Amino acid sequence: MAQKIFNTIGKIGLGLVAVGGIVQTALFNVDGGHQAVIFDRFRGVQESVIGEGTHFLIPWVQKPIIFDCRSRPRNVPVITGSKDLQNVNITLRILFRPNITSLPKIYTNLGVDYDERVLPSITNEVLKAIVAQFDASELITNREVVSMRVSEELIDRASAFGLLLDDISLTHLTFGKEFTEAVELKQCAQQEAEKARYLVEKAEQIRQAAVTNAEGDTRAAELLSKAFTEAGDALIELRKLEAAEDIANQLSRSRNVIYLPQGQNTLLNLPSM
Repeated sequence: MAQKIFNTIGKIGLGLVAVGGIVQTALFNVDGGHQAVIFDRFRGVQESVIGEGTHFLIPWVQKPIIFDCRSRPRNVPVITGSKDLQNVNITLRILFRPNITSLPKIYTNLGVDYDERVLPSITNEVLKAIVAQFDASELITNREVVSMRVSEELIDRASAFGLLLDDISLTHLTFGKEFTEAVELKQCAQQEAEKARYLVEKAEQIRQAAVTNAEGDTRAAELLSKAFTEAGDALIELRKLEAAEDIANQLSRSRNVIYLPQGQNTLLNLPSM
């Protein structure tokens, strides 16, 4: 009797394990920020999209394909040419996510690696078309305009594949070696031109100063000539008196000069040096 009970309990246990295994295979979880698409072996990809939580499916017949629907970044480098035939290296940073309602279509047409198949292709196409409309210098001065046009075109192209682009930015923009060297040479030439212009302006200022001094000397000579004409020798005598007065002042301050009354002589004993 006991043996039969144990056998019955064993069978029940095995049945529960089997049922548990079947139930386990019939359940699947969809984490936060994810969505699932069901592939049915008989009916193909189902049109309905399954949200977050725990869900049932038919084991072996159905299979869940889970997509990450959160925004993810991707850098796409592109080498293209400008309007003036300069090589341009551009890196575009794209923040993308799939359109939830388009997940069945995305899985059917592109697969789970849809970003690898779509983003590099459409980014190359859009950048080549837009950059070719600008010169190299315009790409630098009008960078905001270029970025806006790239964003508009890329968002429109991505929507055709069921992708949503939350942010698009130009993170890297460089030119070929020849263009960089040409820019450096141009900057050096501009600096030399500025230096030459400064030297020319300096020489012009010196010339104007010399002309002004010459005009001043000419005017002074004219005034002196006029004064001599009007005053005769009186002005010359005045200058002689001023010169004599200046000499007398200098001699009076000298300790080696002795003044004697007129008609007297004396012998000076100066100390030997």
